[in-house]
Amino acid sequence: MRAAVSTDALLPTEAVIWAFRLLLGRDPGHSEIQAHRRHPTLEALRQALRPSDYAAPLWLLAPPTSPLIPWRLEPPSLSRPASQLCTAGQFDEPDYAGWCATIGEAPRSHRKQWEFCWILSVMRAADLIRPGARMLGFGVGQEPLPSMLAAYGVSVMATDAPAELVSDMGWESTGQHVTELMQLHHPRLVDEESFRERVAFRPVDMNAIPEDLRGFDACWSSCCFEHLGSIDHGLRFVENSLETLRPGGIAIHTTEFNLGSNEMTLETPGLSIFRRCDIERLLESLASRGHVVWPLNLHPGDALLDTYIDLPPYALPHLKIEAEGHVATSIGLVVQRAG
Repeated sequence: MRAAVSTDALLPTEAVIWAFRLLLGRDPGHSEIQAHRRHPTLEALRQALRPSDYAAPLWLLAPPTSPLIPWRLEPPSLSRPASQLCTAGQFDEPDYAGWCATIGEAPRSHRKQWEFCWILSVMRAADLIRPGARMLGFGVGQEPLPSMLAAYGVSVMATDAPAELVSDMGWESTGQHVTELMQLHHPRLVDEESFRERVAFRPVDMNAIPEDLRGFDACWSSCCFEHLGSIDHGLRFVENSLETLRPGGIAIHTTEFNLGSNEMTLETPGLSIFRRCDIERLLESLASRGHVVWPLNLHPGDALLDTYIDLPPYALPHLKIEAEGHVATSIGLVVQRAG
């Protein structure tokens, strides 16, 4: 059991508001105030809000080494999705507010919410959000996508890790893990009868996808495969996920991307941060086997917010983060199974 946090140890609300106004030029939101009050000192608060000096390294902007990987270098857009990074400009697009309304959330500058909006943008571009489409979701937790897709007539097989695989990760208490169907139901998005008719649930180990999960029009995962044990485990999952699709089906996955180094990275049993070389190795391998990889766009954004790095304890804006000494953000990858 966690020890209770003494309110005497929290910074004053006024200190957090003052620091945001001074250092960021804006007022903090309620969740930001609560998160940043947990800093032990004013100096720790200042360090967390300090302007970053992030600048894109040259290796990030160069074309892929393999001619098999199609490439773009332009500010990423939800209206023209590719395999792309989370950037500030996408939050300002009308599509972002539209997708947030569709999943019943208020827009916020958080990369996890961006992942849902980007996944849905890819599904729309591939004409998959329609009655009769069949989709497979990996590691869905309590995310809104199964309910939202069911409201549009999509048939969804939702999966999450078997309980014994995540018993020591604490995900149950944060809504990041489910064990039964109705934990996935969002009543504001779809009525219970339609949900039960169109959504099924089963536990699935993403390192050992059952062979009876086949023939889907699309599969997706939102920041899951970085938790599968290693970089190679994560890349192998993406490859194996294509086996669940019909010919021409679309695999849509997001994960952690290393913005600071193409050499050093974090690789632990609980979390791996993928480098550009890892992503290119995956895409080149898939393309060589006849699968269609969507263009890779590693433009890191050109807005002021794209230079900001969120430090623990994380709050908003939460696009680029520092994790164990590495600067990371979310990347989305799209691969179409060979026909």
